[in-house]
Amino acid sequence: MPGPQLQALRRAVVPAPGPVRPLALATFTSRVGRGLFYTVLPLYLTRSVDLPASRVALGLTLASLVGLLAGIPAGHLADRLGPRGVRAVVRAAEALLLCGYTLVGNFAAFLVVACLVTFFESAGLAAEGALIAGSVPTEHRVRTRAYLRSVTNAAWSLGALLAGAALLRDTRTAYVLVMLGAAACYLASALATLRVPAVPPVPRKQDGPRRVALRDRPYAALTLLNGVLGMNLGLFTVALPLFIAARTNAPVALYSLLALINTVAATVFQVRASRGTDTVAGAASAQSRSGLLLAACCILFAAADGRSAWVAGAFLIAGCAVHVAGELLQAAGSWGLSFELAPEDAVGQYQGLYGMGRDLGQILTPVVATGALVDGGGTGALLLGGVFLAAGLAVPPTARWAERSRATAASVPAAPGTALP
Repeated sequence: MPGPQLQALRRAVVPAPGPVRPLALATFTSRVGRGLFYTVLPLYLTRSVDLPASRVALGLTLASLVGLLAGIPAGHLADRLGPRGVRAVVRAAEALLLCGYTLVGNFAAFLVVACLVTFFESAGLAAEGALIAGSVPTEHRVRTRAYLRSVTNAAWSLGALLAGAALLRDTRTAYVLVMLGAAACYLASALATLRVPAVPPVPRKQDGPRRVALRDRPYAALTLLNGVLGMNLGLFTVALPLFIAARTNAPVALYSLLALINTVAATVFQVRASRGTDTVAGAASAQSRSGLLLAACCILFAAADGRSAWVAGAFLIAGCAVHVAGELLQAAGSWGLSFELAPEDAVGQYQGLYGMGRDLGQILTPVVATGALVDGGGTGALLLGGVFLAAGLAVPPTARWAERSRATAASVPAAPGTALP
């Protein structure tokens, strides 16, 4: 590759010196660890710890529910103490807790470790959002988040690829080594976080409620709508492969190609998809278009129900292409709305609330999306598409409601204890 092209590629992949570079390193190391960990966890628990698959599913679901409790408190702590220290401590705690999986011998121990890991994972994401918001100028927040998501996709894929060696060996020793490797990655992420310039804590306002995010009704509504649109991830990763196997004549191996298309597109085009989403109106428009695209992908998936291998394969590939476009717009819009509508003195708390909606959507997706596609077939897919469409269309008016509530609060002095409408 010629020198100028190589330099251009390097500038596109490696950020310029500044806070984004250590943020990228911290993101990359933690997501490699996550890819390692989540790839082997189900098989480690079922084949090495000898837990039934149903108990593993139950434990992970309960742990996810516990994780919902972490976002707002961790975000509030990041606001008051500074997000860099909170994120570093949380990542180090995750490293230690991941080692606890190597000592698990029964369901009770597994449940305790899983709940702690998920709690600190959710706390880390809330602190991470506050750290990004405080580390880069306002106009660069969405683009930075988009770049870090591309880093996330690449790192997760690398971690999953490396974990494949343990899956081939299928021994307890191999699984334990992967767990310890994941813990080392989280520790490296904690150390990389300390290289990010410190973000000063934000003093708490003397008047008004402490948990302002929970009282912000339009922001909470946008959080729930984003959670619905965010179900597209579980639709693709959980429901779609089961749908291919149960409801179409396409080979199950086709899902590997679809996953590759999704991963490459999400890694390459996320930054481009984020253009214009650094305003409330632009972000709301992106999520509205996301709802339309996700509805369209559900129509294409429905068309594959019961079709021959070639016809079903064509509809599935087309649906995958439309899906990833909707996924990219949903993510980009979520960052613009969550950052632009959060007050500067409570960014972490608001990021924690927004993360709760995302996590709740992911908890519900396996039941909702799988039930729709696998049990309902084409009809269920169309109904799910209608849900995506309704959620997307509801975002712009809800975002305008949020902007009006802020304009009203800014123009009228609030009495102590008064919340945003």
